[in-house]
Amino acid sequence: MRLLSFGSAALITLLGFVIAWQFVNPAPPRSLVIATGDADGAYYLFARRYRELLAENGIELEVRTTAGSIENLELLQNGSVDLAFVQGGTGAAMDTDTLTSLGSLYYEPLWIFYRGEQTLDRLGELQGKRIAIGEHGSGTHAIASLLLADNFIDTETGNIQSIGGATALQALQQGQIDALFLVAAPAAPLVQQLLYAQDVQLMSFARASAYTRMHPFLSAVTLPEGVIDLQANIPPRDTVLLAATANLVTQENFHHALISLLLQAARDTHDRGDLFSRPGNFPNNNNLEFRLNDDARRFYRHGPPFLQRYLPFGAASLIDRLKVMLVPLLTLLLPLVKIMPPAYRWRVRKKIYRWYGELQELDNETQAQHGEQRVEVLLQTLDKLEEEVRKVTVPLSYADELYELRLHIGLVRNRLQDNRDQGTP
Repeated sequence: MRLLSFGSAALITLLGFVIAWQFVNPAPPRSLVIATGDADGAYYLFARRYRELLAENGIELEVRTTAGSIENLELLQNGSVDLAFVQGGTGAAMDTDTLTSLGSLYYEPLWIFYRGEQTLDRLGELQGKRIAIGEHGSGTHAIASLLLADNFIDTETGNIQSIGGATALQALQQGQIDALFLVAAPAAPLVQQLLYAQDVQLMSFARASAYTRMHPFLSAVTLPEGVIDLQANIPPRDTVLLAATANLVTQENFHHALISLLLQAARDTHDRGDLFSRPGNFPNNNNLEFRLNDDARRFYRHGPPFLQRYLPFGAASLIDRLKVMLVPLLTLLLPLVKIMPPAYRWRVRKKIYRWYGELQELDNETQAQHGEQRVEVLLQTLDKLEEEVRKVTVPLSYADELYELRLHIGLVRNRLQDNRDQGTP
């Protein structure tokens, strides 16, 4: 009986767990692919740092080099990669509704170097000049095309060349082009060569505020005089640059447990600060071109999830996934644990108490006057009842109640026998 009672409760609870299991989120993937850019670029270097940090938590990160942000977005959209570094301003011409941003990682300034002694501070002054705007598929090409279009400079003319990197640097040095656009960190080798180059100047944006109002993904940053080289006084004056931010982008269905882990890796990598930001400024949720991921928003407000603060990632993720299993535990198992002992006691006592109805009827008969023949019939009935009671088995903890029943049967028998012997009720 005990097995039947408590087995039923266990079966009901097990059924509840089976149903709840259908709602448990899948485990986070153990391997990811991230699209970066050229192997000589900052994206690639940062991705390698991410790979080291994720490996400490059992996540393998494959780093895939690409032509740049445009290709990264295409790879994200067709599902070839899980994550991508994307420069702000590159997704305007694409359908990016299914993509979400995990945040801005650092400033990527736009450098415009030009030849000549005349000081230029407006993009409109480049009209008619030979300009390199970066390779197709690169973030430089996307933002250069956008800003030139703002100044009504046709990028389809022969003066505009889609070359970048070392090729554009060589063309500028040899006088084959008059200016080049370059999106890169200050420490990038190409930037350093151009900053120290003779007869090459760096444009300072006179109308930087206007561009930041027109394009929210842009910020105005200042390169202070002499910050690159105090002795050589490079740059020779405070220079205002436009800067996009590097975004970490993924699909909207990316596993939520990995988002916090990635943002912790991003914080460890990018929060040191640089020439354009103070320590702790990045990563953040400003200057985003893509919709901010909901889990990333919670991270910026509250930090890592509670479990990930104190437990290894694998354990925290497992507990987080299985929290739905608390539903059957709280709604079924705990109430059943409280209900089953009384129910069990009732089932055991029911085997005993069911005989008291017949016994009470026989006892009532002892209160009336009967002839000897009727008393004998009642005694035979009582004997049958006692024989049936002898077949009843109960746990030892309830044996006292069974023996009380048998004592009561004996009490009624004594009354009947007294009636028979005395011939009176």
